[in-house]
Amino acid sequence: MRGIALDRAREFLAQKRIAVVGISRDEKDFSRQVLRALVKAGYEVVPVNPALDVAEGKACFPHVQDVKPPVNAALLLTPPTQTEEVVRDCARAGVRYVWMHRGMGVGAASPEAVRYCDAHGISVVTDLCPFMVLPETGFPHALHAWARTRFGKARLEHA
Repeated sequence: MRGIALDRAREFLAQKRIAVVGISRDEKDFSRQVLRALVKAGYEVVPVNPALDVAEGKACFPHVQDVKPPVNAALLLTPPTQTEEVVRDCARAGVRYVWMHRGMGVGAASPEAVRYCDAHGISVVTDLCPFMVLPETGFPHALHAWARTRFGKARLEHA
């Protein structure tokens, strides 16, 4: 399972344009930190939140299927109660890779959302935080990755 999760994370991170769904209005929120880290790592990031027009200087879209040009990957920072509807949006938009964020708390994944992705051919990453695998995110994240995956350093080489 751990190897599969990391393989799927590698596939996800091979996508260079990523929607980040659930961006907060609060500039100090964790979701904003993730967005900035992805930008710093060289990704083209598209924020998604129906309540925002702009996040981190980037146009924000209400739903994944509204993103133009479309994305092939979506990082979900949503409550699990909203995630199934978001993955349905992702499927309608043609997204092939979904990462349901999980940090210290419960995370974005729900069993229904994971089943939906599996049934619709969408590759899913669960039980990982992007900070665990992005380069140059620091010691606390590497330690968290080690504790979560139990096989040492989970960071991936950035392609």
